[in-house]
Amino acid sequence: MKGGGVIVEERFVYEKETHLTVMKTSLFFAGDGFTVYDTNAQIVFRVDSYGPDAHDAGELVLMDPSGRCVLTVRRKRPSLHQRWEGFLGERKEGEKPIFSAKRSSMIGRSNVTVEVFGGRTEEYVIEGSFGHRNCTIYDSEKETMAEMRRKVDSSTNMKLGKDVFWLTLKAGFDAAFAMGLVLVLDQTNDDNGGDGDVDQRRH
Repeated sequence: MKGGGVIVEERFVYEKETHLTVMKTSLFFAGDGFTVYDTNAQIVFRVDSYGPDAHDAGELVLMDPSGRCVLTVRRKRPSLHQRWEGFLGERKEGEKPIFSAKRSSMIGRSNVTVEVFGGRTEEYVIEGSFGHRNCTIYDSEKETMAEMRRKVDSSTNMKLGKDVFWLTLKAGFDAAFAMGLVLVLDQTNDDNGGDGDVDQRRH
């Protein structure tokens, strides 16, 4: 299916290009994480950690508005690279992932490559700087599937802080899958202690 098709759930695949607002909550309070809204200000996804003591940074859960687990993203250990895997719903012991994301680096460039498993094998690459909220997800044919950009206040034409940004999805691209990749980018960004730059080339 053009645009990527269903990877996590059909209800998160939109027929038209869609803009979601992603808000990263404070790191200093219990319940930090992400809240994602549609253009009608309705919650689509949320990610809560409930404080540093209860939060395993190696595993994150993407939930729908009712709190049902949609996707689990888990860091693979041991691994020579920063490799993360995504699982449908709550991860069960021995369950196979539906995708794998790996951060790779070479002199002068780095990026995140994503492989989707299952009935069809697909590959994506993420380029840009998540630290600056300026990333693009491309498919294997270098077509843009999703973009992350700083949100702009329409009344002042000023960019909002980095904790509020757009996630723009091409028609047919799974929003839950895209948010799973946002979680991976957020974790690899933190792990590197920098701005999380990935390949800055322009096409």
